[in-house]
Amino acid sequence: MSRSYNGKQQKRQERRSSKRRDRADVVALFDNHREQAGAEIQRDLMRFMSTANAKRSSEPVQARNETQGHYIISIQGNDVTVGTGPAGAGKTWVATALACEALMAKDVEKIIVTRPVVEAEESLGFLPGEIMDKFAPYFVPIREVMDERLGKGFVDYLIGTGKIEIAPLAYMRGRTHKNAFVILDEAQNTTPKQMKLFLTRLGENTRVVINGDASQQDIRAKLNGLDDVVQRFSRTPGFGVIAFDRADVVRSALAQIIVSNYEDNPVAA
Repeated sequence: MSRSYNGKQQKRQERRSSKRRDRADVVALFDNHREQAGAEIQRDLMRFMSTANAKRSSEPVQARNETQGHYIISIQGNDVTVGTGPAGAGKTWVATALACEALMAKDVEKIIVTRPVVEAEESLGFLPGEIMDKFAPYFVPIREVMDERLGKGFVDYLIGTGKIEIAPLAYMRGRTHKNAFVILDEAQNTTPKQMKLFLTRLGENTRVVINGDASQQDIRAKLNGLDDVVQRFSRTPGFGVIAFDRADVVRSALAQIIVSNYEDNPVAA
């Protein structure tokens, strides 16, 4: 063989060796990053679990009075349950706690929470941020129950992964809710048309709770969506209507006195 051929052969071998070393370096670098990422994910998971397990309640939801007992039975046995009556009766708390139980038991794939964005005779003005930021103030009562039942860190995780979804009622158009536990709160501030929009979104394996207090209506309408749905569907199979009254207020003894006073002496329109 000529020296020229041997020289070319040697250069080809060197190039192949160089490429093999480069590939080995890339693989090693990838493995190194993967191990680092795995360690970071592991640390994040540990932090998440420690937060999720802190300050959470695993006690089953129990009724505090007879009406709440009927309410729980209705939610568990009907496709749609409508809860009406005064503030402080536990309508939102019980519905949200049962939604958390259903999600953890894998009876549903997600929780959807919605409500009309209506302010109580005040204007908050422009709220900065994305839709979640704008809607957050309206979500506080339900978020507090979720944090209590599941732990704040776990709720953050469920919201981030879409297992808990919150959205204004106006964003429900065109949606179909399947395998979900859906809560419509403050329903006294919906119109009958909005209620129709909401109810026609419901798909398979969907459990729905509609809550409201007609005495705290903030919209100017002769008939709100809450009263309308009660009139239309109170005798329809699959629908349950539970009416709370002043005796069912469990928030506090003072809250019960306040509700009774306002019912006996209504505020002038």
